[in-house]
Amino acid sequence: MSTLAIEPAVRLEASEPPEARGLARDGVRLLVTDRADNSVVHRRFSHLPRHLAPGDLLVVNTSATVPAALPAATADGVPLELHLSTPASDGDHDRFWIVELRFEGRPFDLIHVGDRLTLPDGGFVQILAPYSGVRLWVARLDLLEPLEAYLNAHGHPIRYGYVPRRWPLSAYQNVYATEPGSAEMASAGRPFTAALITRLVAEGVLVAPVTLHTGVSSPESHEHPYPERYRVPEHTARLVSAVHAWGGRVIATGTTVVRALETVAQPDGSLVAGAGWTNLVVTPARGLWSVDGLLTGLHESDSSHLQLLRAAAGEELLARSYREAIEHGYLWHEFGDSQLILGVRRTD
Repeated sequence: MSTLAIEPAVRLEASEPPEARGLARDGVRLLVTDRADNSVVHRRFSHLPRHLAPGDLLVVNTSATVPAALPAATADGVPLELHLSTPASDGDHDRFWIVELRFEGRPFDLIHVGDRLTLPDGGFVQILAPYSGVRLWVARLDLLEPLEAYLNAHGHPIRYGYVPRRWPLSAYQNVYATEPGSAEMASAGRPFTAALITRLVAEGVLVAPVTLHTGVSSPESHEHPYPERYRVPEHTARLVSAVHAWGGRVIATGTTVVRALETVAQPDGSLVAGAGWTNLVVTPARGLWSVDGLLTGLHESDSSHLQLLRAAAGEELLARSYREAIEHGYLWHEFGDSQLILGVRRTD
């Protein structure tokens, strides 16, 4: 059994944004681990500047969350929730999507190719083909207005059972998000505030963007991540190479940033700008080529993200950090606490 097959004795899931718990965004806890000395230190996210240095590069994902959940119903009136995950191709983004259907919080598997479901305001969705097992489907949307306007009128953010009430879309946006496209928030960056980013920049930390539009997560399964749209611009690729050349560190804000950077990384840590779809899965055997540190949330032991975290921290240090997080009552998921893992890049 993996040493990471550990779970809290009680559920340590953040059921509401930290602001509703009387905290600032950057008031959540931050567990800092460093492979260089196997240290584990407890901080607040607002203490992040203590652990970064002038000349380090913080890379953020500027994808913004969309209200990707819609009420739907089967032909015989069963109420469902439709989750839009990612466009099915680079073509018509208003019509063809990978979708998930849920009933009372669980994936709905009584669905068949050809089924047609109703959506609000005269909209329909037709199931065209299975995409991944019984959970994801290729579907065609038939709407009376452009998709962005339709989602703004009828959609809401995707949420799971550990968040019992709805929160506005603003609760699911990172302060630096600029380009709508993610089905779920790239939540590692949620604790940042404009003031904290200003402080980091004033102290000599560089900040650069990538874009990776996330699809729906799989909190109840061991599924690997599926292809997602990404873009690593030329100036970000050059900055990563330059920072490594002068001895600085590249800190990725979340697994989405890691996936984007590592997709265009070379074994020597250099990057070539790129855009498209990535199906990269980072494993401990592959390791990390471009990233020296990782800001991340806390993930369930059956989450596909744990493979990437094992590559970043190593099995033993990661297991130790999770035991510390559980002992100190750290909170899981998008509204929860954070972890900073340093010393992660493979240089052999």
